[in-house]
Amino acid sequence: MISLKEIWSRIKQHPMSRVGPGLITGVADDDPSGIVTYSQAGAQFGLNMLWTMPLAYPLMSAVQAICARIGRVTGRGLADNIKRSFHPVVLFGVVFLLLIANTLNIAADVAAMGEVAELVTGLDRHLMTAGFVFASLALQIFVPYHRYVFFLKWLTLSLLAYAAVLFTVHVPWGEVFVRTFWPQITFDASTAAVVVGIFGTTISPYLFFWQASEEVEDMNAKASYDTVGAAPLTINDRDAVPELRRISWDTWSGMLYSNLTSYFIILATAVTLHTAGITDITTAAQAASALRPLAGDFAFILFAVGILGVGLIGVPVLAGSAAYALAETMGWEWGLERTVKQAKGFYGIIAISVLAALAIQYSPISPMKALFWSAVINGVVAVPLLVVILLLASKESVMGKYVVPRYLQVMGWMTTGVMGFAAIWMFIPG
Repeated sequence: MISLKEIWSRIKQHPMSRVGPGLITGVADDDPSGIVTYSQAGAQFGLNMLWTMPLAYPLMSAVQAICARIGRVTGRGLADNIKRSFHPVVLFGVVFLLLIANTLNIAADVAAMGEVAELVTGLDRHLMTAGFVFASLALQIFVPYHRYVFFLKWLTLSLLAYAAVLFTVHVPWGEVFVRTFWPQITFDASTAAVVVGIFGTTISPYLFFWQASEEVEDMNAKASYDTVGAAPLTINDRDAVPELRRISWDTWSGMLYSNLTSYFIILATAVTLHTAGITDITTAAQAASALRPLAGDFAFILFAVGILGVGLIGVPVLAGSAAYALAETMGWEWGLERTVKQAKGFYGIIAISVLAALAIQYSPISPMKALFWSAVINGVVAVPLLVVILLLASKESVMGKYVVPRYLQVMGWMTTGVMGFAAIWMFIPG
């Protein structure tokens, strides 16, 4: 009889175990609140919002690659690096707003998961929401990182559900190709609002912190069984070339998977909801249920399963990124590989974030209002944070001889410009 230890040993040999943080980061970007944004884009504008994904892909990938490099080269998370190089006001301001935005985003995500689960099972949404919250919290606290992250990687397959939906409906591929590169839109206030929402949801501050810290987590996990190369590249650069190559491949492929999925969500809702005259989507559950009479039960189930799967990834990433940021800011011990006893403050932030989000479900605050304010805060934080990240990545005092390549710096500043435009547009009335 095969022992549990042997089973786990075989599981670790699976190719999925060698996939890096980029995949999880990319999928977490397509969380339930993101699905609402992409569904609204497809429902309201049809095929004419597909162009946003080819534009967002290189910008998002460049920023996440920079964050990953910062983590792996320095062996420290983003907040720790900011703490060492900038005035405390910069760090505390960013982290404070990140905590608020993440908690509101978690509230919107778990509400969406509960609503979708109620549609599928018939059980009370609040009961299902509480179940998801406590299950997610227990996994983060009691399951070691190297095991927990492996199962998160398998959950990323849930995004394939959105590609599968396209096989259940008619898709005019010729028109899809044309509209992807030549959309027919009038750039008015409603169009701008959706574009801002798409870029705000796709390029989010919490992903910056998560990506950098996950590189450190992976480095530390590797150190537990292989000391060669398991150190910051500023200290041990023997494996620098393969490590930086891995980061590049992992990040760009993970973001490609994420952006293709976002593209498929916009496309699926465009050829179903928009075609049927349904142009206003306010919740993920509404998007899923609206598909049922148009594309059938199978499409509905696929869409719902995708929402639940990415929610189980998105919530830990949101809570974890907040915990990384605050723990590094305060100088606490941190890391999902550590036990609760070893990192009380770190796990305390995870618990508080998730439980506060659960409490919002029973308050007068609407989950959609929470999502709106989360988007506003993320839009405000993203621009100065991107400036700080790019300054860090170009400093030899931080990165040693591994300052980010010029092409990534250029793309990073382009992203900052796009996000700056989006942030300003949010506050233009009308």
